[in-house]
Amino acid sequence: MLKKKIFYMKNLYLLLIVAATLFTSCAKWEEKPEFEKFYTELNLTGSMLVYDVENNTYYVYNKERTEQEFLPASTFKIFNALVALETGVIKDENVVFEWDSVDTGVEVWNQNQDMKTAFRYSTIWYFKQLARKAGDSTMNAWVKEEKYGNMDISGGIDKFWLSGNLRITQQQQIEFLQKLYENKLSFSQRTMDIVKKVMVYEENDKYKISAKTGWTKQDGKEIGWFVGYVEKDNKVYYFANNIETTDAGNDFINGRSEITKKILTELKIIE
Repeated sequence: MLKKKIFYMKNLYLLLIVAATLFTSCAKWEEKPEFEKFYTELNLTGSMLVYDVENNTYYVYNKERTEQEFLPASTFKIFNALVALETGVIKDENVVFEWDSVDTGVEVWNQNQDMKTAFRYSTIWYFKQLARKAGDSTMNAWVKEEKYGNMDISGGIDKFWLSGNLRITQQQQIEFLQKLYENKLSFSQRTMDIVKKVMVYEENDKYKISAKTGWTKQDGKEIGWFVGYVEKDNKVYYFANNIETTDAGNDFINGRSEITKKILTELKIIE
């Protein structure tokens, strides 16, 4: 009887995996070439991917580019935070690391930080400490477990997401975020709940955006990210915006989120 039950459960698990794969593969793709204007008005190149779960539809601008792999930059702070909390590097989001008094060149980084402020300000030194405390073997094991991007963390434990060999596509960003939102990662529920709370970027009486920015240099170009999800009317929409330029001025810095919000407004996801 026990063997039959185990056989049944294994087959049920396989059927669920097949069903999920078919659901994704059957997703509709809607090209949105009109979104180009949001990039060109800021003299930027980029690509956008939005996933509407309820309608199983991807809205995409510059689809070929969305399939390219990029350094995750500070969007990896989401994963870094999960590992730190799960492994006990820090007990919760309120643990404070002291600033070493070395001027970082970014005023909001020049102070003691906890995970909440470090995530909001994208404080690099804080998350570098988390990664170093976790260590290569632990970080590598978790990246492999969750199949994050190309799963290559070579290039230095405190910089592989900024200048090392880790790469991720826009669709992989969305797939990871969906697993986090739906509590389907291997991390504990407590860990995922804390990170999702820290990720809240904007909230009002109409919608809530949870997200993370990213910025690094790759192949001689400035690469920017804005990834996350919108909760509205009991529905969820995932997005991954990636931009590039050779001149990282204010248009680049602000463009990551500004372009995203214009596209989400155009799709009537936010107002």
